[in-house]
Amino acid sequence: MSSTISAPVPSGWYPDPGGERQWRVWTGETWSSLTRPYGDSVAVPSLPGSLALVTALHRLLRYGIVALYAGLGLIVSVSAHWPGTARPISSMLASTLLDTGVAMLIMGSVAYALAGRALEGRVTPWNVTPVVNALAVSAFVTQRLNGRFMARRMVSEAVLLMLFVTQAHLFVWLGIAPTVIVLAESKSLDLLIQQLAGTSRAPESAP
Repeated sequence: MSSTISAPVPSGWYPDPGGERQWRVWTGETWSSLTRPYGDSVAVPSLPGSLALVTALHRLLRYGIVALYAGLGLIVSVSAHWPGTARPISSMLASTLLDTGVAMLIMGSVAYALAGRALEGRVTPWNVTPVVNALAVSAFVTQRLNGRFMARRMVSEAVLLMLFVTQAHLFVWLGIAPTVIVLAESKSLDLLIQQLAGTSRAPESAP
């Protein structure tokens, strides 16, 4: 009696296992929600690296951006209503909301760290520092789209966040700042993902 050990199937584009007439990304472990129709593939070099970048950015787009900025917003809001302030909430509620905000912030920061490493090809202080890595990824995504590093965008988003964190308890309208950043970053990420996915090569067989 002999047993056969199947080699892991490499990540790449494969025919959709659901039977749809389209390609779907296999990450090497699971099927991604990223798809593209048959007949649009173009061969490009270093597909594994491109696919790893697409996967990291897609993960960030799906939950990383919202998690980080929603977590930050929750932390700022709870701080403004912490027991002992002018408009306090109960200690139990404050503690629960704060823990939730911190957990979301960590989850978003991890997604940004992975995306930053995929964009730069290495681990740097930029992509392992929470919040800072979000600003850096935003700038690098813009660089990929426009061909130059957008320090101006990084600074403008940093100023918005600083105003939100320090002044939101005084000016409620500053609560829109994280939403503006989320929308801008989501749009840029989506454009870059489409650009990268449109130049990836689809293989001929499925896992």
